[in-house]
Amino acid sequence: MALEPIPPLGSDPLANRRRLRAVDGASSGVARDEEQLMAAVARGDQAAFGELYDRVGGTVHGVVRKVVRDPSQSEEVTQEVMTEVWRTAVRFDPDKGSVRTWILTMAHRRAIDRVRSEQSSRDRTERVGHRDQVRPFDEVAEEVEVRFEHGQVRDALSSLTGLQREAVELAYYQGYTYREVSELLDTPLGTIKTRMRDGLIRLRDAMGVTT
Repeated sequence: MALEPIPPLGSDPLANRRRLRAVDGASSGVARDEEQLMAAVARGDQAAFGELYDRVGGTVHGVVRKVVRDPSQSEEVTQEVMTEVWRTAVRFDPDKGSVRTWILTMAHRRAIDRVRSEQSSRDRTERVGHRDQVRPFDEVAEEVEVRFEHGQVRDALSSLTGLQREAVELAYYQGYTYREVSELLDTPLGTIKTRMRDGLIRLRDAMGVTT
C-alpha cells in the first residue's frame, strides 16, 4: 500500500503537530505505545504519525540542536528527520531496538550529516590550490588503523542484546551521559548502568581485549 503524502510541514514544530493531529479527525481514544504507533504509521496512518510526532518531536529537536547549534538549521533538520520517519516507517525493526532509539539515532545521524556538510563546504574553499598535496604516510596509516578498529567494534556490537546495544550506542556513539540515556529510554538509571556494564564486558570479550 502506497503511503499518502505527509501534510506539508512548516518551520514551527507546534503548528506542525496541530496540523497532523487535525488529519483524519477524531482519535479512537485508546492510548497506544510507540511501537503500536510506528506500526500504524507504516500503514499510512497520518493521525498515528501526528501522535508519534507529539511523543518524540521535542526530544528529536533537542538531539539535533545539541549537535547543530544553529536554531534555524536545527528546525530544518528536525523536519527532515520526522519526514524520513514517515517515509521509512516500514523499515523499523523492533528486534533491533525501541522506536525512540531508532528515531533518535536517525536524528543524530542527520544532524552530524548537516554539520559535516557545512564543514565540507568550508574545507573545499580552504583546499583550493592544494589538491595535489600528498598526505603524510603516518596520517594514512592512522586512518586505516582507525577504520579497522571501528569495523571490529561494529562486529562486536552484534553480540550484544538489543537493550544493551541501544544503551551502549547512545552513550558511546552519540555522547550521552548515563543519566541522559536513562531519560531518553525512560528507564531507571540503575538499570541503564547495569546494561552498560554487562554490554561493555561482552564487547571486551568479543574484541578479545584482556585486562
